Amino acid sequence: MTTSARVFKAAVSTAAVFGVLTTGLSTAGAAPVREQVTPTAQGLPIGDADLVETRTDRTLARGVTLTRIVRGTDPAPADQINTTTRGPWVVNVLTIDPRTADGHLKATYGPDLARVEKTSDLVKSSGALAGVNASFFTFTANPQYPGDPVGLGLFDGKLLSEPLADPTEANLVIDAKSNRVVTGHLRWTGTVRNYFTGVELPLEFLNHPPVIPAACATLPDQTTCTEPGDVVRFTPEFAAATPSGAGVEVVLDRRGCVVRTSTTRGTALSPSQTSLQATGQDTVALLKLAKGCLRTDLAVADESGRKVPLRSGLYGVTGRYQLTKNGEIVVPDGSGSFFDRNPRTIAGTTRGGKIVLATIDGRQTTSVGTTMDETAAVAKALGLYDAINLDGGGSTAMALGDGTVVNHPSSTGGAERSVGDAIVFVP
Repeated sequence: MTTSARVFKAAVSTAAVFGVLTTGLSTAGAAPVREQVTPTAQGLPIGDADLVETRTDRTLARGVTLTRIVRGTDPAPADQINTTTRGPWVVNVLTIDPRTADGHLKATYGPDLARVEKTSDLVKSSGALAGVNASFFTFTANPQYPGDPVGLGLFDGKLLSEPLADPTEANLVIDAKSNRVVTGHLRWTGTVRNYFTGVELPLEFLNHPPVIPAACATLPDQTTCTEPGDVVRFTPEFAAATPSGAGVEVVLDRRGCVVRTSTTRGTALSPSQTSLQATGQDTVALLKLAKGCLRTDLAVADESGRKVPLRSGLYGVTGRYQLTKNGEIVVPDGSGSFFDRNPRTIAGTTRGGKIVLATIDGRQTTSVGTTMDETAAVAKALGLYDAINLDGGGSTAMALGDGTVVNHPSSTGGAERSVGDAIVFVP
């Protein structure tokens, strides 16, 4: 499941994000696979109560366990995938215990933010032990920049994509230095200010192509437009070049001083440069502002308004809908294809601080997938005190460090979809 517009936004407790675990970490050793048939009373709370459920556990490293859960034994009729109470369901669960696991959790997006790559490639290129797909991204809605995150993109303390205002966005925030993970709903502000005059402009987006007002779409010179446009900040992480088109672009050096100004958009940035693009009436305001040196301020806060410092080792990705919060199911009622049975990717933590990444295969006779309600029920049954729903559908994938895809993606033949980013555990 992907989305074509940035319509989500999320928030997180600052105290939880920056809490430090003081436990020691140990090196890992593999353990043999063991299989057990779980009694029905301890099974997942989906489908009929009499379904047989099999769980197969494998230790990938000390403190890191992969569990495969198969609930139901008979393939579903193809015309009953969305309605059957007999399943089957196939769930893969990666559990990381920060108290004993030797490594760190992080998010990664590959060579640049705008491109897409398979989850297995992102896991392998990161030198990770395992990982899952993560954020929603623009996908086919913007074929030139398909990997552009739809919502929060925070990588090693750099805010590369902004959380948006829609309360359905749910964020997963990772402190890689302590392996603390929290879920919630972040908010942000961004401004550009002229050091000398004190005049400032608000930023609309980060690393996202600005929109040209419809009434001015045919104007080659956007400075003659009388409709409000966008002001967007771009960084070298976005792509090989910034988006081209009508508008204004101002390139800044590492100090924020103006290097060059252009009345069209699109340029290559060096690793030490950033740029500001504007469309519509905002082009005039940006040209007036862009004299000498500018200061860019980005601020992230939780839903209580408390500042979340952007520091190294902090990562954040975007999902849609909180599944559980403080041990209770909180996903809202809904209808439509998004709430129907689909493949799902889940991320969250147990009350004791274990990190859980899970995939549920779907849209197949061998695994029918879950509704949003069923997904939340699975999350709670897995012991997730706080959990969110990440991108799913054809994006759902779990992979190991050798490139092996653990689950069975819903595309024809089980082929992986290329995605925007992934959550990985690096030993």
